[in-house]
Amino acid sequence: MLKGMADVLSNYLRNYLSQHTHPANRALHVVGVPLAPWGGIYLLTRGQYGVAIVAFGAGYGLQWLGHHIEGNQMGDWKLVKALAEQVTGGRRAPVVVVEERQAA
Repeated sequence: MLKGMADVLSNYLRNYLSQHTHPANRALHVVGVPLAPWGGIYLLTRGQYGVAIVAFGAGYGLQWLGHHIEGNQMGDWKLVKALAEQVTGGRRAPVVVVEERQAA
């Protein structure tokens, strides 16, 4: 399992640059990548919880916008899905469908 996870991480890093070729995507990442974690953490330590949530969301939003412009999926999401497949052996959680009852 650890070898599989190491392979996933290696592939993720190898493909990173190929997913960030558009200049607008790179520019949005220059701002969004540090803003999401570091801006959020800094603001949390200052007790500005609402602003921290906005900073985190804005940072990820900028990255999402960059990938939308480039026409591909965010690498974090692809990494999470690939790691989840390694952990679950490719099994997905069952989907429960709830149907509404019509009044008789």
